[in-house]
Amino acid sequence: MPKANGMKVLISLLLLLTTTIAASASELDQLITGLQAKYQRLNTLTADFTQIYNAPGERTRRESGQMQLKKPGKMRWDYASPESKLYVSDGKTIYEYIPAERSATRTSAKETDDWRAPFMFLLGRGNLRRDFARIEFANESPVRAGNRVLRMIPKRSSDIRELLIEVEPKSLGLARLSLIKQGNARIDFLLNNMQENAVIADTAFVFKPPAGVSVRQQ
Repeated sequence: MPKANGMKVLISLLLLLTTTIAASASELDQLITGLQAKYQRLNTLTADFTQIYNAPGERTRRESGQMQLKKPGKMRWDYASPESKLYVSDGKTIYEYIPAERSATRTSAKETDDWRAPFMFLLGRGNLRRDFARIEFANESPVRAGNRVLRMIPKRSSDIRELLIEVEPKSLGLARLSLIKQGNARIDFLLNNMQENAVIADTAFVFKPPAGVSVRQQ
């Protein structure tokens, strides 16, 4: 009799585990489908951000400001703290300007490996299932209780080893996007006050160097 009872308990546990795994897979599939559909429909996205950079042997760096994204491929990042700087792209060319240094750099958007480039996934540039070899729930606590964190492994070999995306399950609003490089350097973008489809003029993504500012090609 004790052996029979033990077998019943084991079978019950296995059934519970199977049900839990199936429910988790279903939730994951719904989140991926929902994220792709939601951000495919967006034309613009704005948010306040805090950017935290960590790398082995280096001091943690923390910056903050506001970001603006617009289809197709336009980005603007206005950094306010700890110093003023601008990162802006019209979809073809990227400029990074630091007023205190009176200089700017210019890079082709196609050639960039900048940390901020993956944000264009949020406006439907790319397909989550097509472009990532694996998407799963991450073994990492969310920054906001109740959110879900997805771990995404890119298919194509690149300097970025994996992405973490934290979303609110019902609204699919993004709370965090984290990028982890091959050498374990990590950058977290924490997002607040997100606005979808706000009107943003194309001129916001055009950089005109102020008088006396030199522009260097990278």
